[in-house]
Parts: sequence; structure tokens; C-alpha cells
Amino acid sequence: MEIKGLEWAKQIQAIAQTGLTYAKDVYDIERYEALREISIDMLANYMLVGKDEIKLAFASDEGYATPKVDIRGVVFKDDRVLLVREKLDGAWSLPGGWADIGYSPSEVAVKEIKEEAGFDVAPVRLLAVLDKKFHGHPPDPFHIYKLFIECEIVGGQAAGGVETSAVAFFEEDKLPELSLGRNTEEQIRTMFEFLKIPHKSVILD
Repeated sequence: MEIKGLEWAKQIQAIAQTGLTYAKDVYDIERYEALREISIDMLANYMLVGKDEIKLAFASDEGYATPKVDIRGVVFKDDRVLLVREKLDGAWSLPGGWADIGYSPSEVAVKEIKEEAGFDVAPVRLLAVLDKKFHGHPPDPFHIYKLFIECEIVGGQAAGGVETSAVAFFEEDKLPELSLGRNTEEQIRTMFEFLKIPHKSVILD
């Protein structure tokens, strides 16, 4: 029920944001502003954070409400997967981040791997498109789609970046502590399935 309530809160926030984008009538605007405040209260309650933190998260989010897109680069070497250690929480994740305006999904994967891990890579194929809410991540105020793109190393060398402190390759049965807001153990193990089954079909939620 708690998860369902969180999803309702996100939907109310999206309705309010979209309504405020198009509403002209002053009374409609007041109603949508009230809905937005209700959604902020609900999100803060479910996520156990302050209302100001929720407001800040949505401060730059304007216009028609749509899901955010998180892109993760998947690189294999000698039957191991590339992970980076996040400075923010000290845990490990596939290199990646938010999709950037002006970049294609594969370009984002290439850029993130270079910035976070130091390697030059070429995109190979799309492995999965997942809806974050279905995969055991901690609560998040946003509705997020996650794209996993396999890439191969063509140059460069391992090096941390502004947001990462270490770079390493890990075997499937020797995974480190994972940054669960970014990726789960289930997701990493699913990526290894593509290594074992080269012609495995794209996973789509």
C-alpha cells in the first residue's frame, strides 16, 4: 500500500504540474496549486524527507510532466562488468546518469562512461528499458525510465571523475555494495545474462 501511495503522490504532482502549465482561469490555477502542495506533503511523508527538499527537486521541472530518463552504460571485460564508486554514497554503480538535452541515448552512455570511468567506448546495443518503480529501488519523487546500453572499450584508461572515486571490473558472484538508487543486484545480474546469451532479446517493461 505504501508503494501505491507513493505512485498516487507522483501522479497528483504530474497532474498539478501539467495543469499549471495550461490553466488560464484563476480558480483552476488555485486548485492545481493546492494539488501540488498536497503532492509535496505526500511525497515528503513517503520519502521521509522535508517538504523543502521535495520542492527543490521539482523547482526546475516545468511544462507537461513526463518521466525522466536515466541511462546506464554496460561494459564487459573478461567476463566482468565495469562499475564505478559514487562519491555521494560510497557505493558502486554502472556508469551513467540523466539523459542530456542534445544527446542521443547512446551518446549519453558514451559520455557518462568517459566522464565517470575514463574509458573511450562505442555503443553496441540496447539491453533493457525498465520502469524504476518495478525493480526494488528506494523511493524516488520522480517517475523514471532506465535505459541500459552495452558499450565496448576502444581506448582510454580507468580513471575516476568528478562524481566517482574508483573504477573496477567485477565478476557476477563478487559484486560490491551497490548504489541502490542507481542500480540493483537484480539488474546487474540481468546484464550478465546478456553476456551469457549473446542473442538475448531486449528487456522491456
